[in-house]
Order: sequence, then C-alpha cells, then structure tokens
Amino acid sequence: MTRRPRLLLVYPSTHKLGWVRRFQLPSLSLKLVAASTPAEWDIVLSDELHEDIPFEGAFDAVGITAMTHQAVRAYQVADHFRLRGIPVILGGMHPTVLPDEALQHADAVVIGEAEPVWAGLLTDLQAGKLAPRYCSVPEGETLTIPWARREILAGKKYLTTQTLQASRGCPYDCPFCTVTPYFGRSFRYRDPEEILAEMRTFDRTLTVILDDNILGDPERARPILKGMAGMGLRWGGQASLRFAEDPELVRLLADSGCIGIFVGLESVSGPHANHPKTGSRYSQADLIKRVRDAGIVLEASMIFGFDDHDESVFETTIRYLEECSPSIPTLHILTPYPGTALFRQFDGEGRLLHKDWQRYDHNQVVFRPKLMSPERLYRGWDEARREIYRWPSIFSRVMSGNSAYFTNLAYNCLRRGGVYGEEPKPHQPQNLEMLQQRAVVRSSRVT
Repeated sequence: MTRRPRLLLVYPSTHKLGWVRRFQLPSLSLKLVAASTPAEWDIVLSDELHEDIPFEGAFDAVGITAMTHQAVRAYQVADHFRLRGIPVILGGMHPTVLPDEALQHADAVVIGEAEPVWAGLLTDLQAGKLAPRYCSVPEGETLTIPWARREILAGKKYLTTQTLQASRGCPYDCPFCTVTPYFGRSFRYRDPEEILAEMRTFDRTLTVILDDNILGDPERARPILKGMAGMGLRWGGQASLRFAEDPELVRLLADSGCIGIFVGLESVSGPHANHPKTGSRYSQADLIKRVRDAGIVLEASMIFGFDDHDESVFETTIRYLEECSPSIPTLHILTPYPGTALFRQFDGEGRLLHKDWQRYDHNQVVFRPKLMSPERLYRGWDEARREIYRWPSIFSRVMSGNSAYFTNLAYNCLRRGGVYGEEPKPHQPQNLEMLQQRAVVRSSRVT
C-alpha cells in the first residue's frame, strides 16, 4: 500500500500565551491552504500558540505562514526542518514582500495569495521540479477561494473557528498599511450565495469575518448582510467608519447579527484624520453614536507617531476619545512594515532604528519620530493606554451607549487586563548593528 504524503502547516508564535490563547482566532490563511491541498495529502496543522511544533515528525513538506513579527521564529522553524532534509515553503505577508530574505530559509516562497498556486506547487514538489518562487497577482473584481477547513482544528480551543473572508483588497492604499501590497487596490468580493452557503455549515453562533473592510463596497456588501439576517449568527468584522453615513446600511448591519465592528480612525489631526477612508461630511462622534445606538459594539483604533504628531497628541487623543466615546478604543504605535510606502520612506531617510522583525508589532518604537524622541513616543503611548482603561473611563464608555452593555463591559475588561497585566517596560533604543547581530543569532538557533 502506497503511503500518503504528509504536510505540516505551521503558525509560528513569538511568545507563549496563558489563558488568553482561548480568546485567539485560528489562522485563516492556513485553513485556506489546507482546503487548497489535493485530497491525497494528509495534513497536520500546528499552531504554536496552542501546542509544540512536532519537529521530529515524519513529513514530506512543511508550509509556514509569517507576518513580519513572526518572521524570525518562522525562519528558525524552517531551518530545523530543512536540516532534516524536509522541503519548506514559506508564505504570508512577510515572505511576499521580502522573498529574497525568506528564500535563505526555504526551498520555495509563495508570493501573494497561496490558493491559486498551492496545488501546482505540491505537484511540482512531488515531481522533483519545485521552483523557488510561486507568485499570484490579484485580478478582476471577483474573489474565488475554497471553504476553509475547520475540521483540522479539532481539539484546539479558540474564541471561534468560524472565520471566513467575504472580500479582499482596498483602494485607499494608506502608506502604513500592508493590505494593498498584498491583496491589491480594488475590492474583490466572493459571490454572496457562496458566502452564505458556507455560513450555513456553521454549527455555532459566534462568527468572525476577517475582511479588511467588509463594507468597503456597500452595494456588494448589502446582499451578504441581507442573506445573513435570520441565520442566528452573531458576528464581528472590520470596516471603514464611513459606512455609517448610510443609516440603512447600519440597520442592515444590525439585522444581520453584527455585534461588533472594528474601525480605524487613525489620527485626531493631520492628513490621516482627513484621509478618504476616514474623512466624512459627518463628525466621527455622530457616526460612532449611530452605530452604537444600533446595538453594535464599535472598536476604534488610533495610531501614534505620524510625522505631524508632537507630544500634545497623547492628551488630545484621550480627550477626543472621551468626546467620541467608542465602545472600545485601541491605541497603537505607528509601525513601518516592509512592503509599505512608509517603510520605504523611513528606510530611505535613515530613520529606522533597526530591522529586528520581532519588534515590528505595533507595541514598540522601531523608527525615529519627527517631532519627539522614540522614548517619548513609547511612554506617551503606554500612559495613554492606561488612562483610557482606568475603571472610570471604562464605565463612562459602557454607560454612554444605548445597548450591548454586558458585551461592551466584557470587551473593555479584557482589554484592561492586557494593558494592566504587566508593568510597563521603558523603551530602550539599541544600536542597529547589535540588533542585527542578535537577529542573525536568533535565526540560527533552533528551540
């Protein structure tokens, strides 16, 4: 009897999580890669957030996905399997934008979306003809992807395994965002009936739609929302706040079972406060109120560190969030990810402190701001987070909405736990050469 080939799919982790891992979502990209794998392959999925990687297992190929903050760990894992003579394929955001770097640790790199090229790659591998690069370029307005394979997650505890994508791409092309370089500059939607058919296979209530802007094209989103009404699903997703300019779209969103929506407000001032994605003839406070009045928890994200930000931005942002009163505010440090226009700008200007990819995570300063020091940016971010998650601030936000009190309070308590769970660590800029040497050492070390 011929042995079936075995494929290991790995989601690398940069650190260990405790009970918080039960509130994580599984890797949708690996579920889609699994669904794109020919039926003759046996598949093992290893999420390092939940389990140890089976380094000594018998596999015919290993596929590893990596965002930038995961790259160093992904390379460590890849190097281990290659030392055993097992072919390794790297894909995801970071290998897509830095394929030459990734190829130092892999037999092949998938550049862009994996689904169109994955089956052919495995056929080449079995025939001994594996190429170093497999590239897919987004085309057209229709997104065609398989249904994600949820059964390969059996036994793992997540917030939910019911995740999917209805669309990909974004035309706004924000200089700090990785979406457009990876998914293209137009919205590509799946056929609404295909999406709804997949949702009808869900056996639990909680669902997460992992689009970068599910409501980016309202006319194409409407049939999806209308079809979801009456399914009994409770779901969350991400969109631009401008969808709330249309009261009918807000009502459709609520009727579809949406319990939470994430929006990027980005900045209280400057060009990113008036970007086409965020600028509106309505005030953001009015749009946020419209969403919250519909019973939807609204999470609003702000970024610190743009070139027009000086030390006053922290207090200004806190006061602005008090005025707008989103259900849940989140604050991030500007991060110039490889592949973005922002990275090219800061790299060209010599403003990157280092290229230690593990620290490119929105929670550390990796560049020199224009109007303040790196230390001041980090301290201001940390102090602002602690201010907005004081108990009086939380209760003020929760009580300012007309509904969803318990859900709102629960989310705020979880976020407070993340903010106050450990003592703040002072930002310590380090010598670029020393950090690069450490990164090389880490890449060569297998644990």
